[in-house]
Amino acid sequence: MTDELRGIGAPLTDSWPAFDNGVEEPRPLPAAPLPAVRPSVALLTDRYELTMLQAALADGTAHRHCVFEVFTRRLPAGRRYGVLAGTGRILEALPHFVFEDAELAFLEDNGVVDRRTLDYLASYRFTGTIQGYVEGEVFFPGSPVLQVEGTFAEAVLLETLILSILNYDSAVASAASRMTSAAGGRPVLEMGSRRASEQAAVAAARAAVIGGFAGTSNLEAGMRYGLDTIGTAAHAFTLLHDTEREAFASQVAALGPGTTLLVDTYDVKQGVATAIEVAGTGLGAVRLDSGDLGVLAQEVRRQLDQLGALDTKIVVTSDLDEYAIAALAAAPVDMYGVGTSLVTGSGAPTCGMVYKLVARADASGVLQPVAKASANKASVGGRKAAARRYGRDGYAVEEIMVTGPDAAVSEWAPQSDDLRPLLAPLVVDGAVDSRWVGPYGVANAAINHGMVRAELPRGARRLSAGDPAIPTVDLRLDSLLY
Repeated sequence: MTDELRGIGAPLTDSWPAFDNGVEEPRPLPAAPLPAVRPSVALLTDRYELTMLQAALADGTAHRHCVFEVFTRRLPAGRRYGVLAGTGRILEALPHFVFEDAELAFLEDNGVVDRRTLDYLASYRFTGTIQGYVEGEVFFPGSPVLQVEGTFAEAVLLETLILSILNYDSAVASAASRMTSAAGGRPVLEMGSRRASEQAAVAAARAAVIGGFAGTSNLEAGMRYGLDTIGTAAHAFTLLHDTEREAFASQVAALGPGTTLLVDTYDVKQGVATAIEVAGTGLGAVRLDSGDLGVLAQEVRRQLDQLGALDTKIVVTSDLDEYAIAALAAAPVDMYGVGTSLVTGSGAPTCGMVYKLVARADASGVLQPVAKASANKASVGGRKAAARRYGRDGYAVEEIMVTGPDAAVSEWAPQSDDLRPLLAPLVVDGAVDSRWVGPYGVANAAINHGMVRAELPRGARRLSAGDPAIPTVDLRLDSLLY
């Protein structure tokens, strides 16, 4: 027998052991080793970021002072606002955006960049400044949600990492906000891990909580970000047992009568009756995962009340989105569980954010505005400031985009009480503001979103197609004396 590999990297001996009849006996293979866990995130990027760097180092422009901005040209069809999420994850990743021996060896072995670029990357650390909308803030077309300022060399390398985080997290948070708004104060629970890749699942759980979700089924997200975790049992647990009653009794014995029992594996009416017989009228909740949820919820509520389980709640799941949640507004539902639609952005899996150079120093060191003029992809040159204007009733009426000479924009501050500035410092000279990272950052972002969503005009929460909730208005500063 040959030494042909079986599995991934699994060594074999020259022959298998044999049964008495001479047939070789299969032997268990060793588990494939897990991929090495590397602390660096520097290769979570596109090759052209590094090839641009190589060319810029060669022609002397790599160290020109630059300002990049992140914005979206439009909202997904039918959306009236977006929700910014992922800022904290960017700040957490920034100290790990370093090129260590493994990364440098890969780049060298594959001829990605030359020796000069490798030497630059070996000592790369972001030492610039980042400011932007606070995580959980709402945004509109053109909103400068993030500004990255530093040399071209250090800022251009962050493009892909920043966009990959913001586009996904903001898409999930935007969907989550629509769902929690449609829920009208009833808790919404995140349970979409199995519908996303393993790391995206953690990011989605984090973004969902920022958008107003009350908890997640994902334990890694719970540990990493201090989120409340939820979950009890699936249909498989009921099917494991000889009877539904035995399954319910086992679950209640293990988790207590405050647990949630899944009552639709067989017959819902019988499932509810069995659940109350086993757990008593103090049963925490029953879950419905199939059928006409609106009709079933009415029937189950009546049955629970007749059985004396007045405080037993009803949780509904099964491919919910914001429209399904809104359709259940009149039903006696206490909580919603959402999976697939949430982690896929409920039809808008990306926010279409872009990372564009808007200003760079000229040969004399003076910062000059630059902009694309491409059809349908034009951008506005120069650094921006942003503010939101409020009416006398306290609701937002306009998103103000401030443009003009760089010094004037940098120094601009609202001159009236009806304007709230939107840009906040996140990284100063390479130092990260710790208010926006880890569990504390998620809690702050969730609180912030609840506040700013409440400030939007009432029409902003409609699920029907329409224009952005508020218009974006340009404010041009024509003089340094403004």
